[in-house]
Amino acid sequence: VQLQASGGGLVQAGGSLRLSCAASGRTFRTYTVGWFRQAPGKEREFVAAINWIGGSNYADSVKGRFTISRDNAKNTGYLQMNNLKAEDTAVYYCSADRSLDLRPRVYDYWGQGTLVTVSS
Repeated sequence: VQLQASGGGLVQAGGSLRLSCAASGRTFRTYTVGWFRQAPGKEREFVAAINWIGGSNYADSVKGRFTISRDNAKNTGYLQMNNLKAEDTAVYYCSADRSLDLRPRVYDYWGQGTLVTVSS
């Protein structure tokens, strides 16, 4: 599976962005999709995940502000980010694999990152 993340950019605090993760392959609908981020000088951290049976999980720091979703017909996962804060500034990565586990973990497949910059 190849993943292509997009949708990053510069946004003011309080604004919104939607990230997309386009996947190759016809088995995307049976994959769990995870989003991670890495801020400058910090380790990569879990943001959200969604599996193919309808389960989802979020980091505490984004609960109530971010929504993860997927469109299997388009082989694409999404991360809607609302009420963005300066501390959300990071490179965001999408990932995927067949495990149903929604906990923060290492995934088999990773896309390149997309930069999100939130100005305060």
